[in-house]
Amino acid sequence: MTKTGSSFGERLQTLRKKRGWSQGDLAKKIDTSAPIIGRYERGEMTPSIEVAAKLATVLGVSTDYLLGTHNMPDLLANKSMLERWTALDELSESEQRRILDTFDALLRDALARRAYAAG
Repeated sequence: MTKTGSSFGERLQTLRKKRGWSQGDLAKKIDTSAPIIGRYERGEMTPSIEVAAKLATVLGVSTDYLLGTHNMPDLLANKSMLERWTALDELSESEQRRILDTFDALLRDALARRAYAAG
């Protein structure tokens, strides 16, 4: 995960490299040029909202992550989790609460087991 406070350009470059793409590869995916991608990565230029949205989509992250407002880069890349949350959103509030309570309990147990094994 990218460190908190990293710039748009740093996040963009990290995500691009993580996927093994050149600046030219990314540029083709959003219909721009490699020099423009380089300028974004160096912080010399800021993309429009539309271009930032395209970049986020092709990189599989949210615009919030790309812009540095949170540190969850892979939410959109993990389609199975996204599908689960979408389905959960369609349930009643009481059904959502029951499922999330169960999820929280299972997560707490898993984290406790991990902490116990590490200690």
